[in-house]
Amino acid sequence: MSLNPPLEKKGQAPEKASLPPNGRLPWLILVGPTAVGKTAVAEALALELRTDILVADSRQVYRGMDIGTEKPSPEARRRVARHLIDLVSPDQLFSAGMYRQQAALKIAELEGAGKVIFIEGGTGLYIKALLDGLWQGPPADWPRREALLQKEQEEGEGTLHRMLSEVDPLSGNRIHFRDTPKIVRALEVYQLTGRTLSDIHAEHRSTAFDPPPSWQVGLRRERRDLYRRIEARVEEQIASGLIEETERFLSAGLSPSLPSMRGLGYKQMVPYLQGKQSLDEAVSILKRDTRRYAKRQLTWFQADPRIEWIDLGAGEGEEEAVARIKNLKNYRIML
Repeated sequence: MSLNPPLEKKGQAPEKASLPPNGRLPWLILVGPTAVGKTAVAEALALELRTDILVADSRQVYRGMDIGTEKPSPEARRRVARHLIDLVSPDQLFSAGMYRQQAALKIAELEGAGKVIFIEGGTGLYIKALLDGLWQGPPADWPRREALLQKEQEEGEGTLHRMLSEVDPLSGNRIHFRDTPKIVRALEVYQLTGRTLSDIHAEHRSTAFDPPPSWQVGLRRERRDLYRRIEARVEEQIASGLIEETERFLSAGLSPSLPSMRGLGYKQMVPYLQGKQSLDEAVSILKRDTRRYAKRQLTWFQADPRIEWIDLGAGEGEEEAVARIKNLKNYRIML
């Protein structure tokens, strides 16, 4: 269901939007890359809408991982309740399916209280799980995966992505050429089922899940501005104790190979703490990897035509972003 309004004429008062035909209040979903400013904007909107925030972040689900995952401060969490963070300990595995189960319970609770469902985050897969459901697919074929990875190693980087683009152009366009796990999974599904992953996902969306009405808003910034904000964020993380936080997890016996420890921040600090890199090298790699992560997030979200984008200028902060969202026609549905 598309709720995107026509462009409003300059100087014209925004028209009052109406509820969808089924009378259900749409979910408001705020997305965008890391460091774009989602957290502060979400808090301001939640305060005005008198509702809570459901966080869609695959890294904030881990308890105790606060600095590296950029969790809102305790003070911010007292101002606005945030759910779906601190769900498991860092030594536990977590999946999009588990997130969907936890989210469904909290959404039912909030809807029962008459609150607007407001989701904010940068993990596209989690948001997809809520809106479109999840297709489980065939179980992992580890010998096949190892053979594919061996082929990539022998024939060079990009081999598997080229293979995928030949058999499934849509998935090849959607999946970043360095996202090897997703590329391998898409090839694995094609080889096991004879069907492309994009075809299967399209069929699943149309037959297996009835998505609720939703209004998705995306925040974007010019690349140079976003990268400047990313560098400032990394410097702040270091100053706030990212190194010490990582060291505590290593001292507690957490393996660097755990998914939680391979997240941005922790993964890059481990070599420094092991004496394999200088601090300057570790920080430089963290900034680079965060930039790459932001690019992958944008690639994912920009492939979704349901998202209505707001492009923020270098001088625009939280207040300007909130004002621009509130001036959109669909925002009036929420009030």
